[in-house]
Amino acid sequence: MSDIKYFPSIEAIDKAAEVLSEILEPTPFQRNANLSDIYDAEVYLKREDLQMVRSYKIRGAYNKIRTIDPALVKNGIVCASAGNHAQGVAFSCSKLHIMGSIFMPVTTPRQKIEQVRMFGKEYIEIILTGDTFDAANSAAIEYAAANNKTFIPPFDDPKVMEGQGTIGREIVNQCKEPLDYIFVPIGGGGLASGLGAYVSRISPSTKIIGVEPGGAPCMKAAIENGGPIKLEHIDKFVDGAAVQLAGTHTYEVCRQVLDDIVIVPEGAVCTTIIHMYNKSAIVVEPAGALAVAALKFYKDKIKGKRVACVVSGSNNDIIRMEEIREKSLLYEGLKHYFIVNFPQKSGAVLSFIRDVIGPTDDLVHIQYIRKTNKNFGPALIGIELAAKEDFGPFMSRLKAHGISYEYINENNQLFEILI
Repeated sequence: MSDIKYFPSIEAIDKAAEVLSEILEPTPFQRNANLSDIYDAEVYLKREDLQMVRSYKIRGAYNKIRTIDPALVKNGIVCASAGNHAQGVAFSCSKLHIMGSIFMPVTTPRQKIEQVRMFGKEYIEIILTGDTFDAANSAAIEYAAANNKTFIPPFDDPKVMEGQGTIGREIVNQCKEPLDYIFVPIGGGGLASGLGAYVSRISPSTKIIGVEPGGAPCMKAAIENGGPIKLEHIDKFVDGAAVQLAGTHTYEVCRQVLDDIVIVPEGAVCTTIIHMYNKSAIVVEPAGALAVAALKFYKDKIKGKRVACVVSGSNNDIIRMEEIREKSLLYEGLKHYFIVNFPQKSGAVLSFIRDVIGPTDDLVHIQYIRKTNKNFGPALIGIELAAKEDFGPFMSRLKAHGISYEYINENNQLFEILI
C-alpha cells in the first residue's frame, strides 16, 4: 500500500471515534429477518438512517471541522452537497458556532434543503447553484478561495474519510462473529474508503463490496480507467450518490480495499425502497437503499453467509414516492406504455378494453383525442400488470386483434417526452 497517496490508519479512525463521541453514539447493527429469509443468509443492517441527521455524513463533516485549527475557520466554512453532507456541516456549524455557506444543486429535493436549514439554524446560508453536485462543488470551491473561507470536502479528504471509517469500526465491534461480506454504497467514495481501510485490516477475510447506481458509476469508471475520470452524463435520481467524478484519495483507497463493485439500476433501488418500507417499516432514501438492493445481484454468493449492508440515509421526500413507485413498476416489468392507433369510429376504445385488457390487467393511463378528419388517431396507453408473466399474453391479444401500436418503454427519448 506504499504506492497510494493516503490510507486511513486504525489509529486515525480510533481518534475520529473519540471526536465523534462528543455528539453521537454508535448506530444500531440489526439482523433483518425478512432479508435473511429471502437470501437464505444472515443479513444485518447498519442503521445510519437512524443517525441524528438521518445519514452517516455527520461523521466525516464533524470530524473534519472539529479538527481544524479554530483560527482557520474564523471567517467561516463552505461546503457543497446534494443534501446529506450539507446537513452534517450545518449541524456542526450550529454545534460549534461557526458560520457556514452551503452550496446545493438546484435539483436537491426540497425536504433536504429544509433539513439543512433546520440543523444549521442561524449559522448557515444556503446557495442553490448548478444542476449537479459537481457543478455546485466547483462553485463552492471558487467561493471559498475568493472569500478566504475554509472548504469542507464531502468525501475526498483524509479527516472526512476517517470520520466515515468509524462506521467500519462500529460494525466490527458490534458483530459477534466475522462477516463474510459488507455492502457499502458509493457516491464519491468517502464511506467506502474509510470503512474499507478499517475493516480490511481488522477483518481481512471480509469481502467489501461497493455499490453504485447505474446512472452514476464514477468509482467503477475510475478503477477501470486507472484513475478518476469525469462521467459525461449522470442520472441524478439517486441524488445522494450521483457523483460525476470520484475523489483522488478515495479512489486510491477503494482500488485497494474493494473486492467488487456492483452497479444497481435505479428501478431496482426503487423496488428496494418500497420493500424495506412495506416489510420492515424502514424509510430510506435512494442512496440508502443501494447496499440492500445489491443483495439481489449477489444472491448466489451470499447464500449461507453472514452479510452486512450499510443503510446510509433516510432523507427521502414523501412527494417522490409516486416517482419511486413508477420506476419500480417499470423495472419489474409491471407497467408498460404504448401509442395505439385507434380507428376513428364509435366504440373503438371500448373494444380495445374488452378485447385486449386481461382480467387482472389495469388500464392506468389513457390520453386520446378523436380526430374526425382522419381514419386513425393515436392514443397514449398505460397498462399495469398483476404479474410480469402477463405481458406475453397481453401482447398476443394486441397482435391478434390487428391493433397498430408502438411500444415506448424501450424508446428512451420518446418515453422521456411523453411520460
